[in-house]
This record gives sequence, structure tokens and C-alpha cells, in this order.
Amino acid sequence: MITVKVVMKLDRSPLKRVPVALRLDATDATTAPVLTDRDGCARFDLPPASGKVLVDGRERWHGRLDGDIRIELWSITQATEDSEGAAGDLPAGSNAYPGMQTRVLEVDGREVETDAEGYLVNPADWSESFARVQADAEGLTLTDAHWELIRWLRAQYERTGSQASVRDMVKHFRQVWGDELGSSPRLHRLFPRGGPQKQGNRLAGLLRTKGEH
Repeated sequence: MITVKVVMKLDRSPLKRVPVALRLDATDATTAPVLTDRDGCARFDLPPASGKVLVDGRERWHGRLDGDIRIELWSITQATEDSEGAAGDLPAGSNAYPGMQTRVLEVDGREVETDAEGYLVNPADWSESFARVQADAEGLTLTDAHWELIRWLRAQYERTGSQASVRDMVKHFRQVWGDELGSSPRLHRLFPRGGPQKQGNRLAGLLRTKGEH
């Protein structure tokens, strides 16, 4: 069971009769909207997954859909960026240098430039569609587990301003998935081309890293 509770940030009062839907990463399918009840809750009889919460048609949250998810809004009309409350900025701007070998991917009808290995030349070009196209080019089918790690990598960068180490990933995902599923060997099996710190960061639109991989 997944329960989404929507409340006002100012006084924590519940927002009633607001349509809430879930968009699942693995299938890109969106559930039928469910109206919040008198307690501001919308409930979905679904197993844990990776995806987004849409409140009144707006994306308000993304990550692991499991258990209770609380969303606080200043108003039902506030912008999505404000609702997520993310701190910091993701990298942006061209990383091109003279003689750099690049290639072009077609993503949603436009050309997106990467380096020879698949890292975005401009991380601001990242989108979920890019992650899917780049994963396909690398022979990788994205599952809920892949999406959870991709989203966590981006959120971690927003929170800290630096890219997560494999040690950070293992510590977090052992807590979320358990010791075996969150172990370093399993994360490397999920991202076989360079491990989660290389292939994971590529698909998350982050920069090339040094050190462990």
C-alpha cells in the first residue's frame, strides 16, 4: 500500500478532494487519479516502485513509492520546483574542450551532445528521455531499481553539491533494499558498464568522476 498525504505547509492542514496519481518509472504508466480524503490521504494498492507523485496534475515528488509519502504545499497552485524543496543546483553549462570527441543522440526529436563515453556535454540537457535513450545505447534496460539509484544520485548532488561515492550508495541502499540487494556487487551488476558511479552517473546526467567505480 502506498499512501500519499497532502497538507498545507503553513498550518499542516490536510488538502481534501485533491486528485493524486502515480507515474511509474518502469512502464511510464500513470495510475487513475485518486481524490484525497478528509485527512488529505490518497491510497494506492500497489507494490513498492520507483516513480512520481502527481498532485492535481503537477509533479510534486519523485523517488521510491513505498509506504507513507508526505507532501507539503504552500498552495495547490504553487510551482513544481518549489514543492519539491530541493536545495542546491545540478551541474549545468558546456564541458566541451578543443579536440573533444563527441557524439549526438536524438532525444525527443532534438539533438543532445555527449562525449565519446556517453556523458552529457551539457548536464542541463538531462531528461528522463535522455536516460532511456542512453541506457538503450549501452544495452541496459532500466528497471525500478535503476531509476531509484538515478534519482537518488541527482537528489544527492542537489543536497550536497558533490557526487556520491559507491560507499555512500551502498550505505543508503542497504537501508532501503536490505544488505544483499543494496550491496556493492549487486549495484555493479545493475550497472555493468563501469559500475554505479560511472554508468549510474552517466545516466543521471552527472559528470565524470575520479576514484572508485
